[in-house]
Amino acid sequence: MEPDPSIDLAAEIELLRRVAQGDRRSFEELYDRFSGVLFSTAYRVLNNHQAAEDVLQDVFIQIWDKAPLYDPSRGKPLTWAITLTRNKAIDRLRSTQRRNRLSDELEHEAQSVEQFDDKSSVEVVEALEKGKLVREAIQKLSKDQREAIELAFFSGLTQTEIAERLHEPLGTIKARIRRGMMKLRDVLDSET
Repeated sequence: MEPDPSIDLAAEIELLRRVAQGDRRSFEELYDRFSGVLFSTAYRVLNNHQAAEDVLQDVFIQIWDKAPLYDPSRGKPLTWAITLTRNKAIDRLRSTQRRNRLSDELEHEAQSVEQFDDKSSVEVVEALEKGKLVREAIQKLSKDQREAIELAFFSGLTQTEIAERLHEPLGTIKARIRRGMMKLRDVLDSET
């Protein structure tokens, strides 16, 4: 005889309600029910066992923290958890890709510098000057804009990771980065 899915759904909703109240046993039971599916979801996005395990851990921390926000009228608990997992895995993938791109660019730049000869020393000086201008321009940003931009471009964090780290809404972070980049462009345009 097939189990009644409505009973299972009611049990999962009740588990999440108890997790929201800080019930560790319910959290363990929810982990036992969901971890296999959530790991598979993360693995399909990342194609890396260790990264999928890391995402799974992050997602269960997120479930523990956000269980009070779960609304049964907006979807099933498993669907909600899969969405959290997929988003976290995609953020992780983007962050990894951004770091790899930055690393490749730095390696390419280092190789270019090694290839400079005497007649291209003017280009080296120009590049150093541009770097100095960018550093000075960044210092002219507000503290919030500077922090968001530095986390995005120098630490390789996604906007979602920045929002979580700074405990700010995602829209606020996106606006800070956008306004900061526009101000940087204006400052650099006026100085060159």
